[in-house]
Amino acid sequence: MEKGAKGEFTYTVQHSDLASEVAVSSEDEFPAVLATSKMIGLMEVAAARLMKPLLKPGELSVGVGVDIKHFAPTPVGEEVRTVATFVEPEGKLYLFTVEVFDRAGKVASGKHTRAIVQGARITEGAASRMEQAGS
Repeated sequence: MEKGAKGEFTYTVQHSDLASEVAVSSEDEFPAVLATSKMIGLMEVAAARLMKPLLKPGELSVGVGVDIKHFAPTPVGEEVRTVATFVEPEGKLYLFTVEVFDRAGKVASGKHTRAIVQGARITEGAASRMEQAGS
């Protein structure tokens, strides 16, 4: 992948994407705008799609780091455009700048790092960690 390569897509904010839906109990109260956690997920998707040509059979890319600033709210029903730009490799990691825009302008920006892993190995590793932790 060449430095400066870009991947982007658009997405319409759904009710399930709102910060108000993140609440896990009645004590939690969040606004009815695009949740930062969902927005970061969209950023990950843009970078992961850009990495697809690098993957061999059985491999996936996974997020290993985010440094994001979310500075503008986006309501349900609005479309956001997510852009990932490849910056450079960092050893076995891939560094991206990521940005999200809605029709009013830039919503968020930051850095995101991904790694290539064997899909089966990561799920087996997760199961093994839980087995070792016991019940």
